[in-house]
Amino acid sequence: MVKGERYLETLYNSYGQSFSIDKVLFESQTEHQHLIIFDNAQFGRVMALDGVIQTTEKDEFIYHEMLTHTPILAHGNAKRVLIIGGGDGGILREVLRHQRIEHVTMVEIDASVVEMCKTYLPNHSAGAFDDPRTNLVICDGREFVRNCQDKFDVIISDSTDPIGPGEALFTSDFYQGCANCLNDDGILVTQNGVCFMQLDEVTTTAKRLSPYFSDQSFYKAAVPTYIGGDMTFAWASHNPQQRQHNIDTIRARFEQANIRTRWYTPQLHLGSFALPQYVLDALAE
Repeated sequence: MVKGERYLETLYNSYGQSFSIDKVLFESQTEHQHLIIFDNAQFGRVMALDGVIQTTEKDEFIYHEMLTHTPILAHGNAKRVLIIGGGDGGILREVLRHQRIEHVTMVEIDASVVEMCKTYLPNHSAGAFDDPRTNLVICDGREFVRNCQDKFDVIISDSTDPIGPGEALFTSDFYQGCANCLNDDGILVTQNGVCFMQLDEVTTTAKRLSPYFSDQSFYKAAVPTYIGGDMTFAWASHNPQQRQHNIDTIRARFEQANIRTRWYTPQLHLGSFALPQYVLDALAE
């Protein structure tokens, strides 16, 4: 919500953050949601949807690297990737840094988000939309996985919070569709909120994943923009060993990928699966 020269985030009723607006670059009510992109002295360019900060130039690399390299390197031989959401292009950029990836299908519900981020946040995608391995599909992610006949090695759900258009991407129906789209050794990861503030999202996701995946867990990363603690990512597959590799295996795969990161390391990869006790207790209940 714009109030004077500040943007007030409205994700929580009783708690929030605000950003000074140095300059509004774009603001519109799209077909699906309210979109604003503005300049901020601390975080650079900032994009928000329906009152919730989605990404900033300064710290986007943390979120995008952890949501991408963790499942791809855990898989070890991913060739085909499906991205649900991710209209800013950051996940797509990181996926395509892996030269072994042969094809990426990206499904985004709001074409305006893609076009405006290309214009005002070009470093997020860094030309990834023009890569010949990219297939951009504008449609609802839940409908896509429900009807998709293709199979993927990794699915990354880079959704908004479970409000508005993002709500469908936290349903049992969506998780079932993802399970049907994965190869037998495939991995699904999803944005799952800040666990300290949104613990019910973690427990609900675990329950909804369990009928379709024999192994479910969560991992985390500290992203300054997403206030309230660690950002949590859901993890689902049929092979628990994929999240229990030793450091030598992950390090060898990372070195073979020959990519340079700003946040992700093999050590952080392994450590990110260590969850705080209050999360473990909530999942046990």
